[in-house]
Amino acid sequence: MFKIAEDFIAGFSSWVWDWPLLVLLIGGGIFFLIYSRFTPFFYFKHAIDVLRGKYDNEHAPGQLSHFQALSSAIAATVGMGNISGVAVAIVAGGPGAIFWMWISALIGMATKFYTCSLAVMYRSKDDKGTLLSGPMYVITKGLGTQWKPLAILFALAGLVGTLPAFTANQLTQTLVDILDWDDGYKWYIGIVLAGFASLVVMGGIKRIGIVASRLVPFMVVLYFITVITILVLQIEKIPDMFMLIFSDAFSGKAAAGGALGYLIKTGVKRAAFSNEAGIGTAPMMHGTAKTNEPIREGLVAMIGPAIDTLLVCTLTALAILSTGVWQSSNDNGISLTLEAFNSVLPYGLGDIVVVIMVLVFGFSTLFSYSYYGTTCLGFLTKPKYGKYYNYLYIVSIIIAAVVKIEFAINLIDSAFAIMAIPTVISGLLLASKVNARAKIYFEKYKV
Repeated sequence: MFKIAEDFIAGFSSWVWDWPLLVLLIGGGIFFLIYSRFTPFFYFKHAIDVLRGKYDNEHAPGQLSHFQALSSAIAATVGMGNISGVAVAIVAGGPGAIFWMWISALIGMATKFYTCSLAVMYRSKDDKGTLLSGPMYVITKGLGTQWKPLAILFALAGLVGTLPAFTANQLTQTLVDILDWDDGYKWYIGIVLAGFASLVVMGGIKRIGIVASRLVPFMVVLYFITVITILVLQIEKIPDMFMLIFSDAFSGKAAAGGALGYLIKTGVKRAAFSNEAGIGTAPMMHGTAKTNEPIREGLVAMIGPAIDTLLVCTLTALAILSTGVWQSSNDNGISLTLEAFNSVLPYGLGDIVVVIMVLVFGFSTLFSYSYYGTTCLGFLTKPKYGKYYNYLYIVSIIIAAVVKIEFAINLIDSAFAIMAIPTVISGLLLASKVNARAKIYFEKYKV
Protein backbone atom coordinates (compact mmCIF):
# COMPACT_ATOMS: atom_id res chain seq x y z
CA MET A 1 0.00 0.00 0.00
CA PHE A 2 2.79 2.43 0.92
CA LYS A 3 4.57 1.60 -2.34
CA ILE A 4 1.42 2.55 -4.26
CA ALA A 5 1.25 5.86 -2.38
CA GLU A 6 4.94 6.52 -3.13
CA ASP A 7 4.44 5.87 -6.84
CA PHE A 8 1.31 8.03 -7.00
CA ILE A 9 2.97 11.00 -5.26
CA ALA A 10 6.08 10.66 -7.43
CA GLY A 11 3.94 10.64 -10.58
CA PHE A 12 1.83 13.57 -9.43
CA SER A 13 4.91 15.60 -8.49
CA SER A 14 6.44 15.04 -11.91
CA TRP A 15 3.20 15.96 -13.69
CA VAL A 16 2.23 19.02 -11.67
CA TRP A 17 5.70 20.55 -11.95
CA ASP A 18 5.64 20.33 -15.72
CA TRP A 19 5.33 23.42 -17.88
CA PRO A 20 1.94 24.78 -16.66
CA LEU A 21 3.22 25.40 -13.12
CA LEU A 22 6.59 26.63 -14.36
CA VAL A 23 4.78 29.14 -16.54
CA LEU A 24 2.72 30.24 -13.54
CA LEU A 25 5.72 30.76 -11.22
CA ILE A 26 8.21 32.15 -13.73
CA GLY A 27 5.62 33.91 -15.88
CA GLY A 28 3.95 35.37 -12.81
CA GLY A 29 7.28 36.54 -11.43
CA ILE A 30 8.24 38.17 -14.73
CA PHE A 31 4.87 39.94 -14.76
CA PHE A 32 5.53 41.28 -11.25
CA LEU A 33 8.98 42.48 -12.35
CA ILE A 34 7.67 44.33 -15.37
CA TYR A 35 4.46 45.58 -13.73
CA SER A 36 6.47 47.07 -10.86
CA ARG A 37 8.88 48.63 -13.36
CA PHE A 38 11.63 47.14 -11.18
CA THR A 39 10.88 49.89 -8.65
CA PRO A 40 11.21 47.74 -5.47
CA PHE A 41 14.79 46.81 -6.45
CA PHE A 42 15.78 50.48 -6.36
CA TYR A 43 14.85 50.60 -2.67
CA PHE A 44 16.94 47.69 -1.42
CA LYS A 45 18.90 50.00 0.88
CA HIS A 46 15.64 51.29 2.34
CA ALA A 47 14.62 47.68 2.95
CA ILE A 48 17.84 47.15 4.91
CA ASP A 49 17.08 50.28 6.99
CA VAL A 50 13.62 48.92 7.77
CA LEU A 51 15.15 45.58 8.73
CA ARG A 52 17.62 47.32 11.05
CA GLY A 53 14.70 48.78 12.99
CA LYS A 54 14.89 52.37 11.76
CA TYR A 55 11.12 52.47 11.18
CA ASP A 56 9.98 50.12 13.96
CA ASN A 57 6.82 51.13 15.82
CA GLU A 58 6.07 49.09 18.92
CA HIS A 59 2.49 50.39 18.94
CA ALA A 60 1.74 49.23 15.39
CA PRO A 61 -0.51 46.17 15.03
CA GLY A 62 1.25 42.83 14.72
CA GLN A 63 3.16 40.23 16.72
CA LEU A 64 6.69 40.39 15.29
CA SER A 65 9.18 43.15 14.47
CA HIS A 66 10.37 43.45 10.86
CA PHE A 67 13.60 41.68 11.84
CA GLN A 68 11.78 38.87 13.66
CA ALA A 69 9.37 38.39 10.76
CA LEU A 70 12.18 38.10 8.22
CA SER A 71 14.27 35.94 10.57
CA SER A 72 11.34 33.57 11.07
CA ALA A 73 10.66 33.41 7.33
CA ILE A 74 14.36 32.86 6.59
CA ALA A 75 14.54 30.28 9.37
CA ALA A 76 11.97 28.30 7.41
CA THR A 77 13.80 28.72 4.10
CA VAL A 78 17.52 28.89 4.96
CA GLY A 79 17.62 25.33 6.14
CA MET A 80 17.93 21.88 4.65
CA GLY A 81 16.93 23.25 1.26
CA ASN A 82 20.23 25.11 1.20
CA ILE A 83 22.49 22.36 2.48
CA SER A 84 20.70 19.32 1.10
CA GLY A 85 18.38 20.73 -1.57
CA VAL A 86 21.26 22.18 -3.58
CA ALA A 87 22.89 18.74 -3.67
CA VAL A 88 19.59 17.25 -4.84
CA ALA A 89 19.41 19.87 -7.62
CA ILE A 90 22.96 19.12 -8.84
CA VAL A 91 22.40 15.35 -8.81
CA ALA A 92 19.05 15.66 -10.61
CA GLY A 93 19.85 18.43 -13.06
CA GLY A 94 23.59 18.96 -13.15
CA PRO A 95 25.52 22.19 -12.43
CA GLY A 96 23.29 24.20 -14.78
CA ALA A 97 20.37 23.79 -12.38
CA ILE A 98 22.08 26.34 -10.12
CA PHE A 99 21.79 29.02 -12.82
CA TRP A 100 18.05 28.48 -13.02
CA MET A 101 17.87 28.66 -9.23
CA TRP A 102 19.47 32.13 -9.50
CA ILE A 103 16.99 33.26 -12.16
CA SER A 104 14.11 31.93 -10.09
CA ALA A 105 15.41 33.80 -7.02
CA LEU A 106 15.66 37.15 -8.84
CA ILE A 107 12.14 36.74 -10.15
CA GLY A 108 11.08 35.48 -6.73
CA MET A 109 12.16 38.73 -5.10
CA ALA A 110 9.50 40.57 -7.11
CA THR A 111 6.95 37.87 -6.30
CA LYS A 112 7.65 38.16 -2.58
CA PHE A 113 7.31 41.94 -2.72
CA TYR A 114 3.77 41.61 -4.03
CA THR A 115 2.58 38.58 -2.05
CA CYS A 116 3.97 39.81 1.28
CA SER A 117 2.68 43.36 0.77
CA LEU A 118 -0.75 41.85 0.15
CA ALA A 119 -0.38 39.73 3.29
CA VAL A 120 -0.21 42.91 5.39
CA MET A 121 -2.93 44.69 3.39
CA TYR A 122 -5.46 41.91 3.91
CA ARG A 123 -4.89 40.66 7.44
CA SER A 124 -7.53 39.15 9.68
CA LYS A 125 -7.92 38.80 13.46
CA ASP A 126 -8.93 36.00 15.76
CA ASP A 127 -11.19 36.33 18.80
CA LYS A 128 -8.27 37.57 20.92
CA GLY A 129 -7.24 40.25 18.43
CA THR A 130 -4.19 38.34 17.20
CA LEU A 131 -3.41 39.10 13.56
CA LEU A 132 -3.63 36.29 11.03
CA SER A 133 -2.40 36.37 7.47
CA GLY A 134 -1.53 34.39 4.39
CA PRO A 135 -2.80 33.80 0.84
CA MET A 136 -6.10 32.37 2.12
CA TYR A 137 -6.94 35.64 3.88
CA VAL A 138 -5.68 37.67 0.92
CA ILE A 139 -8.05 35.72 -1.32
CA THR A 140 -11.15 35.95 0.87
CA LYS A 141 -10.68 39.59 1.92
CA GLY A 142 -9.08 40.93 -1.24
CA LEU A 143 -10.99 39.01 -3.91
CA GLY A 144 -14.22 38.24 -2.06
CA THR A 145 -15.98 35.19 -0.62
CA GLN A 146 -16.77 33.84 -4.10
CA TRP A 147 -13.06 32.99 -4.34
CA LYS A 148 -13.06 31.04 -1.07
CA PRO A 149 -12.65 27.61 -2.76
CA LEU A 150 -9.24 28.83 -3.96
CA ALA A 151 -8.36 29.82 -0.39
CA ILE A 152 -9.47 26.42 0.90
CA LEU A 153 -7.32 24.72 -1.72
CA PHE A 154 -4.28 26.61 -0.46
CA ALA A 155 -4.98 25.80 3.19
CA LEU A 156 -5.55 22.10 2.51
CA ALA A 157 -2.31 21.83 0.53
CA GLY A 158 -0.60 23.86 3.25
CA LEU A 159 -1.41 21.22 5.85
CA VAL A 160 0.84 18.86 3.88
CA GLY A 161 3.36 21.31 2.45
CA THR A 162 4.30 22.61 5.89
CA LEU A 163 4.97 19.17 7.32
CA PRO A 164 8.66 18.69 8.24
CA ALA A 165 9.07 15.70 5.92
CA PHE A 166 12.25 16.77 4.12
CA THR A 167 13.89 18.56 7.05
CA ALA A 168 13.37 15.78 9.60
CA ASN A 169 14.42 13.18 7.05
CA GLN A 170 17.71 14.92 6.25
CA LEU A 171 18.45 15.82 9.87
CA THR A 172 18.15 12.15 10.74
CA GLN A 173 20.24 11.04 7.76
CA THR A 174 23.02 13.43 8.78
CA LEU A 175 23.26 11.99 12.28
CA VAL A 176 23.17 8.41 10.97
CA ASP A 177 25.95 9.15 8.45
CA ILE A 178 28.20 10.95 10.91
CA LEU A 179 27.72 8.57 13.84
CA ASP A 180 27.91 5.54 11.52
CA TRP A 181 24.70 4.09 12.91
CA ASP A 182 22.39 1.71 11.08
CA ASP A 183 18.94 2.76 9.92
CA GLY A 184 17.29 1.17 12.94
CA TYR A 185 18.33 4.18 15.00
CA LYS A 186 16.31 6.58 12.85
CA TRP A 187 13.18 5.98 14.94
CA TYR A 188 15.00 7.04 18.11
CA ILE A 189 16.52 10.09 16.44
CA GLY A 190 13.07 11.09 15.20
CA ILE A 191 11.64 10.86 18.71
CA VAL A 192 14.42 13.06 20.12
CA LEU A 193 13.98 15.63 17.33
CA ALA A 194 10.25 15.71 17.97
CA GLY A 195 10.86 16.31 21.67
CA PHE A 196 13.17 19.27 21.08
CA ALA A 197 10.89 20.79 18.45
CA SER A 198 7.86 20.58 20.72
CA LEU A 199 9.57 22.83 23.30
CA VAL A 200 9.43 25.73 20.83
CA VAL A 201 6.47 25.10 18.54
CA MET A 202 4.03 24.70 21.42
CA GLY A 203 4.93 28.23 22.50
CA GLY A 204 3.33 29.83 19.44
CA ILE A 205 4.41 32.55 17.05
CA LYS A 206 6.08 34.87 19.59
CA ARG A 207 8.38 32.16 20.93
CA ILE A 208 9.18 31.07 17.37
CA GLY A 209 10.02 34.68 16.46
CA ILE A 210 12.33 35.13 19.45
CA VAL A 211 14.20 31.86 18.86
CA ALA A 212 14.48 32.47 15.10
CA SER A 213 15.83 36.01 15.51
CA ARG A 214 18.66 34.59 17.63
CA LEU A 215 19.39 31.51 15.54
CA VAL A 216 19.29 32.95 12.02
CA PRO A 217 22.17 35.48 12.24
CA PHE A 218 24.34 32.86 13.93
CA MET A 219 23.62 30.13 11.40
CA VAL A 220 24.14 32.32 8.34
CA VAL A 221 27.48 33.67 9.63
CA LEU A 222 28.69 30.19 10.65
CA TYR A 223 27.77 28.70 7.31
CA PHE A 224 29.33 31.61 5.43
CA ILE A 225 32.65 31.26 7.26
CA THR A 226 32.77 27.49 6.76
CA VAL A 227 32.00 27.45 3.07
CA ILE A 228 34.28 30.43 2.35
CA THR A 229 37.09 28.43 4.02
CA ILE A 230 36.42 25.53 1.64
CA LEU A 231 36.31 27.86 -1.35
CA VAL A 232 39.58 29.55 -0.35
CA LEU A 233 41.25 26.13 -0.23
CA GLN A 234 39.78 25.45 -3.69
CA ILE A 235 40.17 29.01 -5.00
CA GLU A 236 41.82 28.06 -8.28
CA LYS A 237 38.75 26.00 -9.26
CA ILE A 238 36.08 28.63 -8.58
CA PRO A 239 36.23 30.47 -11.96
CA ASP A 240 35.86 27.13 -13.75
CA MET A 241 32.87 26.25 -11.57
CA PHE A 242 31.06 29.45 -12.56
CA MET A 243 31.83 28.74 -16.21
CA LEU A 244 30.50 25.20 -15.76
CA ILE A 245 27.25 26.48 -14.24
CA PHE A 246 26.68 28.95 -17.07
CA SER A 247 27.63 26.58 -19.89
CA ASP A 248 25.60 23.68 -18.49
CA ALA A 249 22.58 25.91 -17.88
CA PHE A 250 21.85 26.05 -21.59
CA SER A 251 23.24 22.74 -22.80
CA GLY A 252 21.69 20.49 -20.18
CA LYS A 253 24.37 17.89 -20.96
CA ALA A 254 24.89 17.01 -17.33
CA ALA A 255 21.19 16.86 -16.56
CA ALA A 256 19.46 13.59 -16.00
CA GLY A 257 17.89 12.88 -19.36
CA GLY A 258 19.94 15.63 -20.95
CA ALA A 259 16.98 17.90 -21.66
CA LEU A 260 17.15 21.65 -21.16
CA GLY A 261 13.49 21.72 -20.11
CA TYR A 262 14.18 19.19 -17.38
CA LEU A 263 17.13 21.25 -16.24
CA ILE A 264 15.05 24.42 -15.92
CA LYS A 265 12.31 22.54 -14.09
CA THR A 266 14.83 21.10 -11.63
CA GLY A 267 16.32 24.52 -10.88
CA VAL A 268 12.95 26.18 -10.39
CA LYS A 269 11.64 23.38 -8.17
CA ARG A 270 14.67 23.45 -5.89
CA ALA A 271 14.63 27.27 -5.77
CA ALA A 272 10.95 27.18 -4.82
CA PHE A 273 11.78 24.75 -2.02
CA SER A 274 14.72 26.90 -0.98
CA ASN A 275 13.20 30.41 -0.91
CA GLU A 276 9.47 29.64 -1.22
CA ALA A 277 8.78 32.68 -3.43
CA GLY A 278 5.30 32.27 -4.85
CA ILE A 279 4.50 29.28 -2.66
CA GLY A 280 2.67 31.30 -0.01
CA THR A 281 4.30 30.31 3.27
CA ALA A 282 6.38 33.46 3.81
CA PRO A 283 3.32 35.78 3.56
CA MET A 284 1.86 34.01 6.59
CA MET A 285 4.90 35.08 8.63
CA HIS A 286 5.45 38.53 7.12
CA GLY A 287 1.77 39.28 7.58
CA THR A 288 2.27 39.27 11.36
CA ALA A 289 4.86 42.10 11.27
CA LYS A 290 4.29 45.15 13.46
CA THR A 291 3.56 47.74 10.82
CA ASN A 292 0.83 49.85 9.26
CA GLU A 293 2.75 49.99 5.98
CA PRO A 294 2.24 46.93 3.72
CA ILE A 295 4.86 48.10 1.22
CA ARG A 296 7.47 48.35 3.96
CA GLU A 297 7.08 44.68 4.81
CA GLY A 298 7.02 43.76 1.13
CA LEU A 299 10.43 45.38 0.73
CA VAL A 300 11.78 43.48 3.74
CA ALA A 301 10.44 40.21 2.32
CA MET A 302 12.47 40.79 -0.86
CA ILE A 303 15.67 40.32 1.13
CA GLY A 304 14.77 36.69 1.81
CA PRO A 305 15.52 35.17 -1.63
CA ALA A 306 18.69 37.26 -1.89
CA ILE A 307 20.09 35.78 1.32
CA ASP A 308 18.65 32.34 0.82
CA THR A 309 19.31 31.46 -2.81
CA LEU A 310 21.70 34.02 -4.25
CA LEU A 311 24.08 33.80 -1.27
CA VAL A 312 23.71 30.60 0.75
CA CYS A 313 22.69 28.23 -2.07
CA THR A 314 25.47 29.56 -4.29
CA LEU A 315 28.07 28.92 -1.59
CA THR A 316 26.81 25.36 -1.14
CA ALA A 317 26.83 24.72 -4.88
CA LEU A 318 30.40 25.99 -5.31
CA ALA A 319 31.58 23.83 -2.42
CA ILE A 320 30.03 20.70 -3.94
CA LEU A 321 31.12 21.43 -7.52
CA SER A 322 34.69 22.47 -6.68
CA THR A 323 35.37 19.24 -4.78
CA GLY A 324 34.15 17.09 -7.67
CA VAL A 325 32.22 14.68 -5.42
CA TRP A 326 29.05 15.19 -7.48
CA GLN A 327 30.75 13.29 -10.33
CA SER A 328 32.32 10.48 -8.33
CA SER A 329 29.71 9.70 -5.68
CA ASN A 330 26.38 7.90 -5.70
CA ASP A 331 25.22 9.88 -2.68
CA ASN A 332 22.43 12.44 -2.76
CA GLY A 333 21.09 15.16 -0.49
CA ILE A 334 22.89 15.81 2.77
CA SER A 335 25.18 12.81 2.30
CA LEU A 336 26.69 14.40 -0.82
CA THR A 337 27.19 17.77 0.89
CA LEU A 338 28.84 16.02 3.82
CA GLU A 339 31.17 14.15 1.48
CA ALA A 340 32.13 17.44 -0.20
CA PHE A 341 32.99 19.08 3.12
CA ASN A 342 34.99 16.08 4.34
CA SER A 343 36.99 15.93 1.10
CA VAL A 344 38.50 19.36 1.85
CA LEU A 345 38.37 20.03 5.60
CA PRO A 346 41.04 18.12 7.59
CA TYR A 347 40.82 15.98 10.73
CA GLY A 348 37.14 15.16 10.37
CA LEU A 349 36.15 18.81 10.73
CA GLY A 350 33.62 18.31 7.95
CA ASP A 351 31.56 16.00 10.13
CA ILE A 352 31.66 18.38 13.09
CA VAL A 353 30.84 21.52 11.12
CA VAL A 354 28.08 19.92 9.07
CA VAL A 355 26.35 18.38 12.06
CA ILE A 356 26.34 21.73 13.89
CA MET A 357 25.00 23.59 10.88
CA VAL A 358 22.46 20.92 10.03
CA LEU A 359 21.15 20.93 13.59
CA VAL A 360 20.86 24.72 13.68
CA PHE A 361 19.44 25.02 10.16
CA GLY A 362 17.17 22.04 10.60
CA PHE A 363 15.72 23.05 13.96
CA SER A 364 15.15 26.63 12.78
CA THR A 365 13.10 25.23 9.90
CA LEU A 366 11.20 22.85 12.15
CA PHE A 367 10.26 25.70 14.47
CA SER A 368 8.95 28.04 11.78
CA TYR A 369 7.08 25.57 9.62
CA SER A 370 4.80 24.58 12.47
CA TYR A 371 3.31 28.08 12.55
CA TYR A 372 2.35 27.85 8.88
CA GLY A 373 0.43 24.64 9.48
CA THR A 374 -1.43 26.02 12.50
CA THR A 375 -2.45 29.05 10.44
CA CYS A 376 -3.82 26.83 7.65
CA LEU A 377 -5.76 24.63 10.07
CA GLY A 378 -7.08 27.71 11.86
CA PHE A 379 -8.43 29.05 8.58
CA LEU A 380 -10.13 25.77 7.68
CA THR A 381 -11.74 25.46 11.13
CA LYS A 382 -11.46 28.32 13.61
CA PRO A 383 -8.23 30.11 14.58
CA LYS A 384 -8.43 28.75 18.12
CA TYR A 385 -8.26 25.19 16.80
CA GLY A 386 -5.13 25.83 14.75
CA LYS A 387 -2.85 24.90 17.65
CA TYR A 388 -3.93 21.27 17.37
CA TYR A 389 -1.94 21.01 14.14
CA ASN A 390 1.18 21.01 16.31
CA TYR A 391 0.37 17.51 17.58
CA LEU A 392 0.19 16.17 14.02
CA TYR A 393 3.35 18.12 13.26
CA ILE A 394 5.32 16.55 16.11
CA VAL A 395 4.22 13.01 15.18
CA SER A 396 5.12 13.63 11.52
CA ILE A 397 8.72 14.41 12.54
CA ILE A 398 9.09 10.85 13.80
CA ILE A 399 7.56 9.35 10.65
CA ALA A 400 9.58 11.59 8.33
CA ALA A 401 12.79 10.44 9.99
CA VAL A 402 12.45 6.95 8.52
CA VAL A 403 10.93 7.46 5.05
CA LYS A 404 12.96 7.54 1.84
CA ILE A 405 14.36 10.91 0.75
CA GLU A 406 12.64 10.57 -2.64
CA PHE A 407 9.24 10.25 -0.96
CA ALA A 408 9.90 13.28 1.26
CA ILE A 409 10.95 15.40 -1.73
CA ASN A 410 8.00 14.37 -3.91
CA LEU A 411 5.49 14.91 -1.10
CA ILE A 412 6.61 18.48 -0.40
CA ASP A 413 7.04 19.30 -4.09
CA SER A 414 3.47 18.18 -4.77
CA ALA A 415 2.00 20.23 -1.94
CA PHE A 416 4.09 23.29 -2.82
CA ALA A 417 2.87 23.12 -6.41
CA ILE A 418 -0.76 23.18 -5.32
CA MET A 419 -0.09 26.01 -2.85
CA ALA A 420 1.54 28.11 -5.56
CA ILE A 421 -1.57 28.18 -7.73
CA PRO A 422 -3.80 30.24 -5.35
CA THR A 423 -0.82 32.34 -4.18
CA VAL A 424 0.28 33.52 -7.61
CA ILE A 425 -3.24 33.88 -9.03
CA SER A 426 -4.35 36.10 -6.13
CA GLY A 427 -1.13 38.11 -6.42
CA LEU A 428 -1.69 38.73 -10.11
CA LEU A 429 -5.31 39.76 -9.62
CA LEU A 430 -4.48 42.17 -6.79
CA ALA A 431 -1.17 43.52 -8.14
CA SER A 432 -2.76 46.86 -9.01
CA LYS A 433 -3.67 47.34 -5.32
CA VAL A 434 -0.01 46.93 -4.38
CA ASN A 435 1.15 49.38 -7.03
CA ALA A 436 -1.32 51.98 -5.78
CA ARG A 437 -0.09 51.61 -2.19
CA ALA A 438 3.55 51.61 -3.34
CA LYS A 439 3.10 54.91 -5.15
CA ILE A 440 1.68 56.51 -1.99
CA TYR A 441 4.39 54.99 0.21
CA PHE A 442 7.35 56.11 -1.89
CA GLU A 443 5.93 59.61 -2.28
CA LYS A 444 5.18 59.86 1.43
CA TYR A 445 8.58 58.77 2.68
CA LYS A 446 10.59 60.04 -0.28
CA VAL A 447 12.97 57.11 0.14
